[in-house]
Amino acid sequence: MKRILIIGIGAGDPDHLTLQAVKAIARTDVFFVLDKGEAKHDLVQLRHDLVDAHARPPYRIVEAGDPERDRTTPDYAPAVEDWRSRRADVCERFIRDELAEGQTGAFLVWGDPGLYDSTLAIVEEIRQRGSVHFEHEVIPGVSSVSALTARHRVGLTRVARPVHVTTGRRLAEEGPSADDVVVMLDAHCAFADLGADFDIYWGAYVGTPDEILVAGPVPEVADRIRELRAEARARKGWIMDTYLLRRVSR
Repeated sequence: MKRILIIGIGAGDPDHLTLQAVKAIARTDVFFVLDKGEAKHDLVQLRHDLVDAHARPPYRIVEAGDPERDRTTPDYAPAVEDWRSRRADVCERFIRDELAEGQTGAFLVWGDPGLYDSTLAIVEEIRQRGSVHFEHEVIPGVSSVSALTARHRVGLTRVARPVHVTTGRRLAEEGPSADDVVVMLDAHCAFADLGADFDIYWGAYVGTPDEILVAGPVPEVADRIRELRAEARARKGWIMDTYLLRRVSR
């Protein structure tokens, strides 16, 4: 039986790799990589660096272009589902054509595979199609959320209060749904109009040499975050950011 490992590799710092992940990389025969293009070469290079450091020869790295998502349609959810299915087509070919029976293949997933990532859903879609047969295992990683709170030296939770994890799109539509809200990839800075009721702990490229951190009352730091975000995205061609909104106790 073919075996697939879905390995969380952390938020960007090579030292985020857990001992479990190191052992999983060492027993992998073929690494599968979706290349997002030159602008996001850093994301691919980290994977190559981790493989070079921890894999055991002989092993192979197989790459293919990541399908483009339609970012022009207003129908966000169907566009994402279509994109995932086309990614599943590529990953299915990886498993079918590049992995021999009895071998182990791996996807190295940024952060933690269980938080804001599509790899688990893609692997499940391939499994349900039934055209290739394999076992799979998930190795958790340091998420962008845990890396963010560690770098800001704050706890994610407070006594007797829930935490809501959402997206910038949903925050803009619904507003804060709890006293503590984690927001993933907010391209339009939906936090900016929340007022003095909230503090923000924001981070981009957390754990990498390009890391940017800002914290403070939303009205005081919103403009600075906007400027830093726009400058960083223009310079690198992409940005990965996360933040924690925390309602101020009165």
